[in-house]
Amino acid sequence: MVIEVKIVIVANHDWYRQVYENLTNTLDHQVYYISNRESLTYDYLSTINPCYIFIPHWSFIIPQEVYENFECIVFHMTDLPYGRGGTPLQNLISRGIYETRLTAIRCEAEIDAGPIYLKKDLSLYGSAEEIYMRAAQTIEQMIQEIIETEPTPYEQVGEVVSFSRRKRTEGNLKKIDTLERAFDHIRMLDATSYPRAYLETEDLLFEFERASLKEGYIHADVKITRKEDSDE
Repeated sequence: MVIEVKIVIVANHDWYRQVYENLTNTLDHQVYYISNRESLTYDYLSTINPCYIFIPHWSFIIPQEVYENFECIVFHMTDLPYGRGGTPLQNLISRGIYETRLTAIRCEAEIDAGPIYLKKDLSLYGSAEEIYMRAAQTIEQMIQEIIETEPTPYEQVGEVVSFSRRKRTEGNLKKIDTLERAFDHIRMLDATSYPRAYLETEDLLFEFERASLKEGYIHADVKITRKEDSDE
């Protein structure tokens, strides 16, 4: 007899709506989806009383009342405790790191410092959009494994290396000095809703995407706008 488990997927990007639909179709459990911060409240979640709340992609602070009363599991794109902090994909690629691990951790007050449930390998080749889609597929597998095996999380061990969230201005290609670094810079920012790698003149903004590294050159699409228009 299968015991029904209620789970909640919390994400504010369409990459994870497909994960929710897949899990709804494959699991013998009730699966709920939250995509707006107004619904991520203790009062609402109490009406569901989930066994797990999985948070693969979320841009807001998770309320203390939520993670202290429910088993909240977040996913981070580094081999923790290396790489705690914001924009992990871009921070990794900018450091010349092309293979990482997705880490599932319990949500706690200290960012990315909670005990670990599970880790899975993840390649950082391709555009940011491709990497995020690949990560979503891996996270779907990790969610299923956690539900099936109910692992006991263990404390993080090793040297803590923290990342700072990258700023929009760090997408500027002006000081990039090699084709390889320029290619990485363009592809690591090439994802839906992300500000693209760019160059600018006094009046114009050049934004790059869909780059491919050839022998001796880079081929990429470029969007050119007047700076006054792009600021609107």
